[in-house]
Amino acid sequence: MEKEIWNHTQTVRAASPLICNITNYVVMNNTANALLAAGASPVMAHAHAEIEDMVSICQAVVVNIGTLDEYWATSMLKAARKARLTGKPWLLDPVGAGATPYRDEVLSQLLEHHPTVIRGNASEILALAKSNTSATRGVDSTAESRDAVDAARSLAASSGAVICISGKTDVIVGKDATWYIDNGSPLMTRVTGLGCAASAVMGAFIAAIQPAESAVCAAAALFSICGELAAVQSPGPGSLQVRLLDKLYNITEREFLNTLRIASA
Repeated sequence: MEKEIWNHTQTVRAASPLICNITNYVVMNNTANALLAAGASPVMAHAHAEIEDMVSICQAVVVNIGTLDEYWATSMLKAARKARLTGKPWLLDPVGAGATPYRDEVLSQLLEHHPTVIRGNASEILALAKSNTSATRGVDSTAESRDAVDAARSLAASSGAVICISGKTDVIVGKDATWYIDNGSPLMTRVTGLGCAASAVMGAFIAAIQPAESAVCAAAALFSICGELAAVQSPGPGSLQVRLLDKLYNITEREFLNTLRIASA
């Protein structure tokens, strides 16, 4: 399986898929650079007049609700609807799910368009699955990823999506199996938007690889491994951000296979 996951990273580079991102403006630059470093091509668009046309020419769509407002919410719904109608894979990053009624209302509408993948932290997944017993602290999780596995399985069954729970351990819940990836670094939590960038990279993988659960495993592994390797040489979060981009660009097969820690259940 490990070799297959590595091969998926090379498939994305060869395909160089165009990914339409409606993401939060805090992280647009980092998100676009992460996609480029991983071998994909980003476009950042949210204008009502063009978003459906943009979705039509892209290979996948990423919707991140981080800096949500009414205009962007309409753009997200237009993009999700177009992706569903045209059979394009799309990923939902439900930033801050459970934090406010408005976010939950928009997320409920987005879920009606059947995302291919939902990637969020444990609190967000618990909120989407209506299983949250602890309050969300803004966009940060108050639960561990393993605490949300049952909720993720329920959400996968109700939505049809592959679920990725981000955290110290990334957990991927597919139709027939659950995978646990124990890579990454605590320093990654000190850089804003790395989770958003990971979601965008995951969008590139679901554009180029089937089935979606294999794509999600490969993307989660790549991003967390690059973060782990970059952290070894980074005295702080500023240098980590730069070194992670470099490692997404120049990671070797030996580095990848020697670092990957993945198990299934």
